[in-house]
Amino acid sequence: MKKQVFVLGSGQLARMMAIAGAPLNIQVASLDINTQRVIHPLTGMHFEESVEAIIKQSDAITAEFEHVPHDILEHCDSTGKFFPSVEAIKIGGDRRLEKQLLSTTHIASAPYVIIHNRADFDKAISQLDQPIIFKSALGGYDGKGQWRLKDPSHIESIWTELETCLLSTKDQGILAEQCIHFKREISVIGARDYKGSTAVYPITENKHVNGILDTSIPLDEPALQTSAEHIFSRISEALNYIGVLAIELFDVGGELLVNEIAPRVHNSGHWSIEGTETSQFENHLRAICKLPLGSSHMIRPTAMINILGIDQLPDSLFSTGGYHLHWYGKEERAGRKMGHINICSSTLESLKSSVMEFHERFSVSDQLK
Repeated sequence: MKKQVFVLGSGQLARMMAIAGAPLNIQVASLDINTQRVIHPLTGMHFEESVEAIIKQSDAITAEFEHVPHDILEHCDSTGKFFPSVEAIKIGGDRRLEKQLLSTTHIASAPYVIIHNRADFDKAISQLDQPIIFKSALGGYDGKGQWRLKDPSHIESIWTELETCLLSTKDQGILAEQCIHFKREISVIGARDYKGSTAVYPITENKHVNGILDTSIPLDEPALQTSAEHIFSRISEALNYIGVLAIELFDVGGELLVNEIAPRVHNSGHWSIEGTETSQFENHLRAICKLPLGSSHMIRPTAMINILGIDQLPDSLFSTGGYHLHWYGKEERAGRKMGHINICSSTLESLKSSVMEFHERFSVSDQLK
């Protein structure tokens, strides 16, 4: 039976959901938040139907990012067809709510202070050890909306910037976190359906350039995998979650601390398209359309490398075995995620070598030129 899914947001995540949905006879329409027009996320063609008509026609509604206007969220939620939930989307978009969730579920994260005024700022300075990272509670992604305090002489200048941020957006706040000295950043991604069944993907190690994800590569570390899956289960159960949920974690000597929660398909899971039995995009659609989840088993070791700020790659890349290119159809802009490359190999060890070789041969980021 044909199904229709309406995605709030019309970027690359909606695009990859549309690709994953086609073999399942799931049609995906998306809402361009800026224009309030319904478009096809692959072709960019406008639908003749109104937003309201698409909402009524759709079997399920979801979001590709957290910063959807709350009035749109509430309206979609009133239909009973919105997944994962308005609560989950709001938590993913507000670092204060995120910290509250972690506290209530007794999941470890970095020590923090929430700032709304100068008194809160002074409290953070006195309670947290430097260096301190300050993050805007609302908005901010890919390293944006963040400040680091390493030198006490910069306290006043940082406060000036934070005060400007607080005044710039209604209900804005700042999260002050003690910087964690971690071994590496990893993420765990899993899908949960309406029956509570789950499919959790292998954890990945994530490397960043200037605050933007550059490379994700899966890990085969059973103890860490078990810990990550435990965190996924506690958070997804607390939210009665339906769909794909991503959790970014710090590995601190084998102990995992939650850094961020993303209530959606996630950049660090793009490798699952070529690397697993069922991609994160297909499993998200399966979950919200009340279809059985597919296996998240890794069928071949695969790493993901983001293409940042450039829209052309050398022809020689296309003749290299094991490389799979995914463009997002965007106009070139500095630092923008223009696409990604999945690199496949026969073993995790050979995959690491293939990733190193790739970086030596090709430059796929304007930030590395």
